[in-house]
Amino acid sequence: MFARMSLTTRTKILQLFTTKTQRSALARGSRNGFRLDPFRESESLSCCSFSSSAASAAVEAETASPSAEVLNGSRLFGLLKEYEDYRRNLYGGLTHKALFVDAVGTLLVPSQPMAQIYRQIGEKYGVEYSESEILSRYRWAYEQPWGKSRLRYVNDGRPFWQYIVSSSTGCSDSQYFEELYNYYTTEKAWHLCDPDAEKAFQALRTAGVKVAVVSNFDTRLRPLLRALKCDHWFDAVAVSAEVEAEKPNPTIFLKACELLGIQPEDAVHVGDDRRNDIWGARDAGCDAWLWGADVTSFREVAQRIGVQV
Repeated sequence: MFARMSLTTRTKILQLFTTKTQRSALARGSRNGFRLDPFRESESLSCCSFSSSAASAAVEAETASPSAEVLNGSRLFGLLKEYEDYRRNLYGGLTHKALFVDAVGTLLVPSQPMAQIYRQIGEKYGVEYSESEILSRYRWAYEQPWGKSRLRYVNDGRPFWQYIVSSSTGCSDSQYFEELYNYYTTEKAWHLCDPDAEKAFQALRTAGVKVAVVSNFDTRLRPLLRALKCDHWFDAVAVSAEVEAEKPNPTIFLKACELLGIQPEDAVHVGDDRRNDIWGARDAGCDAWLWGADVTSFREVAQRIGVQV
């Protein structure tokens, strides 16, 4: 598909991503920009990104330095517009047939800091650590290997979260864990990132664009979406605990494609984590836009796809 573009356009797009500065930024992202945690704040980098999986894959093979003309902002915009116009011609006015959306950090976020909730609920169970101590212990625990499995969220994720809660707070009281665990399944614990998201998703689906959530989460995600009254916005939900694969593993994106009955090149994924969302989606053959950088609202997402809200 990418190969059908003009040679000049393809070459210049590839050159955009070959500077030493950008390669260094991507390397830092590999080390620092990864998040599998549904309660942890995003650590994504904000360096340059591009919406073509084919282009991103080809970058590694290109070594030519970009010319001043290629790095010119207006020229860059022109190249991206040419690519998106090409896709609209391919898909009858739309750039993509399907939209994948990350859950935590993109669709929804915790309403209060994790450490604050852990301490507030934990006080009656004898938790004495400060919020800063809880946060520090939480991060340490989360980064430790989890048994012999690469999957943190299996089914309801209880064993993993029991380990995280006890490690973070020093409290192993089962009632404390249950209260905390159940709290994060309620609408009190979360809110939508974009208050106008519903209009955008309705417009997309009316235009024939299929929509799915693709998330590293346990099985609480479905009841949580119902609690937030947004579960009906989506045609499918691909949860890592059910798929048995966590982003950036391409398997979870391919499962979402299967659920929607599309090919990977038909979809664009929107997420806030460069490693898990952007690189993972592109490895699966999908396009990807970084939430907070490439797009900042679901209205903008819809408009880029070619749907007016």
